[in-house]
Amino acid sequence: MTLTDHLSMDIYQLFEKHGLLIRAEKGNHIFHEGESARDLFLIKNGSIQISKETENGKELTFRVCGKRSIIGECSLFGPSTFHSTTAKAITRSEILLLGKHSLEMILTEQPSLMIEYLKWIQTENLKNQSLIRDLVIHGKKGALFSTLIRLSNTYGKPLPNKGNELFIDIQITNTDIANMCSTSREMINRMLNDLKKQNIITFEKGYITVLDLNFLKQEIACENCPASICRID
Repeated sequence: MTLTDHLSMDIYQLFEKHGLLIRAEKGNHIFHEGESARDLFLIKNGSIQISKETENGKELTFRVCGKRSIIGECSLFGPSTFHSTTAKAITRSEILLLGKHSLEMILTEQPSLMIEYLKWIQTENLKNQSLIRDLVIHGKKGALFSTLIRLSNTYGKPLPNKGNELFIDIQITNTDIANMCSTSREMINRMLNDLKKQNIITFEKGYITVLDLNFLKQEIACENCPASICRID
């Protein structure tokens, strides 16, 4: 979730003023699951993947975060002192690092910022609940369809003179999508090809265009969650 949409710009300015700028090349890790969680990170530019390794060794991707998203926030004001997920740069990225305790102190001293932060955390919890619901209830097909809907809501750009078609403006592989859906790449390949044959999507050079978003929503009995909830970032 981006600060510009759902969090006071004052918090972004805190990172700009007090944060340390770090750069990450594609493939570099920002933090690993199990590492000590002492800092929070705001993405200034680039894209960061948030994932977790399951018990059977598979990677499950929870988020693909872009500009002005906060990562590592689950450790703030919480008893846990370790990261529960892994963050990896999937493009060259610039990130602002701010110490956990410094941000906690600032929020404690400024109640208005604290309220905005708590609202944002509540939205994050609703996003996570929605994601888990789709993965558990709707099966593999539903997981793929809901992932495509979330990608469209987060990174979709309307194409001129193309009706409701949405170009997903982030390069993504079938393996990436499989990790988001907690399934195999082979199954994702088959389902994506089926959608392409039905003229629901097109894909070329790692980019997907959704031609019929309503079809995807109808197939999983979409509950029309607010756009702030049905997102992948």
